[in-house]
Amino acid sequence: MKIHDAHSHLTSERGANVRSWSREQTRRRLSTLVALARPYRVRVALGIVTLLLATATALAPPYLAKLAIDQGIQRNDTGRLWEIVAVFLGAGVLNWGSSYAQTYLTGWTGERMLADMRNRLFRHLQRLSLGFYERNRAGVVISRLTNDVEALDQLVTEGLTSLVQNTLTLLGTAVVLFVLDWRLALATLAVLPLMSLATAWFRNRSAKAYRGVREKLGLVTASLAEDIAGMRVVQSYTRESVNQGRFADVNRQYRGANYETVRLNGIYFPTVDLLSGVATATVLGFGGWLVFGHSLTFGTLFAFIGYLANFFDPVQQLSQLYNTFLSAVAALDKITDILEETPEVQDAPDATELPRIDGHVTFDRVRFGYGSGDDVLPGLELDVAAGTTVALVGHTGAGKSTIVKLLARFYDPREGRILIDGHDLRDVTQRSLRAQLGVVPQEGFLFAGTVAENIAFGRPDAARLDVEAAARAVGAHDFIRALENGYDTPVAERGSRLSLGQRQLVAFARALLADPRILVLDEATSSVDIGTERRIEEALRTLLQGRTAFVIAHRLSTIRDADLIVVLEHGRVVEQGTHDELLAHKSFYTSLYGDWSADVT
Repeated sequence: MKIHDAHSHLTSERGANVRSWSREQTRRRLSTLVALARPYRVRVALGIVTLLLATATALAPPYLAKLAIDQGIQRNDTGRLWEIVAVFLGAGVLNWGSSYAQTYLTGWTGERMLADMRNRLFRHLQRLSLGFYERNRAGVVISRLTNDVEALDQLVTEGLTSLVQNTLTLLGTAVVLFVLDWRLALATLAVLPLMSLATAWFRNRSAKAYRGVREKLGLVTASLAEDIAGMRVVQSYTRESVNQGRFADVNRQYRGANYETVRLNGIYFPTVDLLSGVATATVLGFGGWLVFGHSLTFGTLFAFIGYLANFFDPVQQLSQLYNTFLSAVAALDKITDILEETPEVQDAPDATELPRIDGHVTFDRVRFGYGSGDDVLPGLELDVAAGTTVALVGHTGAGKSTIVKLLARFYDPREGRILIDGHDLRDVTQRSLRAQLGVVPQEGFLFAGTVAENIAFGRPDAARLDVEAAARAVGAHDFIRALENGYDTPVAERGSRLSLGQRQLVAFARALLADPRILVLDEATSSVDIGTERRIEEALRTLLQGRTAFVIAHRLSTIRDADLIVVLEHGRVVEQGTHDELLAHKSFYTSLYGDWSADVT
């Protein structure tokens, strides 16, 4: 007995949790849609009025036909017949006008809601911390902004109005059927229990099937984005056939998910048609018997047959709309999940603007790890004077890139503080920090646009003379002038029309023009050939002069010229000093230097 009671308690508790979660999901969805519709509430209200008018006028024809038969044709009353015909035509014109207005208002509002959704989602993505993008595949994120927003199109432009209109038509028809003749109405509704069972079965199976479709579509988009972005590597390693096989597998999963929805539709909709036919046959048989017994007029039977279409057509429409609804709800849930993602790094409520800095950087017992993983930095202690060029060296995984990510406040430490000129980074706004921070990554990322626009990326209002001066300073001016349109030459996606070295030179010019107080070079010369590196060494000295710089580098020339070399091992500083000082100790740095020297020779 106790076991049974415990099982019942767990079952009821699970059911309560499911209901609670379902209510919470419904609240999330409605709040998202209401927020999108709020700026257009006047047009939404007009759309509702025209929708109600269109629905009412659509219900009139069968009843007017009954009046025409019973009061006009069977009584040979031509005047009454023409009166009803005139009302019939007036209702048709009114239905046309209200339907046009409702369709226009709904479409206008829906398209603007979708555009607002895309803008809102894009703005939110810009706010999310770097950790979000390192956890999620780019193709999946793109799918949220494209495929999932597109899945809402039919819902917000047609689906919601169709839902309301068909529901009102169904309820209104049911009321009219009972007003016309309660006996025929009960006979018609006898098929509803079977239809309710079929609909409940279809709803449960379809919900799962359409969630699967959205998930598999996201995988297809992610696979495409990844393959196209890495096409150079794919072709270099002749991985075309392997990638084709992987994509075919993902595509097969997507096809299978869609096939399940086709199978469910193939079972459900013919069942609704069959039940509709059964109801019509019942009305014809029972209604005809009532007409023969003179307890029902022929006009009422004719109207009943007309209203049966009004009754079962909305059921069909609502069932078909359910497919759209399921797809849109699955997409809306995924979009809402992104919108409810909170940036891991946020400005404090009382955060202040970081004043112009000198560049004195202190890592004070900083402990950090990614997610719930182990500590990458178990307690970093590092003090860098303003204007110092620091080279961070160590084996892969030593924590070099983590240090510069924390410095840019892409992440916050678990414990400890990072100070710039005595300001804790968590006490200042991210925008004011990054405005004084420049980052040159390993591969200079270029955006669609001209060469000049890419150099001025950090200072869009920079004059052309300043852009050219920055390019001259890093040795990029000559090759840019040699391009087809010079500084106005458009670069392809990610700058693929330029060599790696040329892209990196443009990235250096971009950093110089932004005039940061702290500069981060994340293996920024690793993709530059020796000849190009020698041309920019002097430019680097100019770039680094008067600035604090953190350099992650494997090139001996960059390391040797640093004011301070910090040797890292498992997130700890094991040595620091100048190149000559560290060599004199003949310790960990000496072995690293020996490896690098051997690579050069």
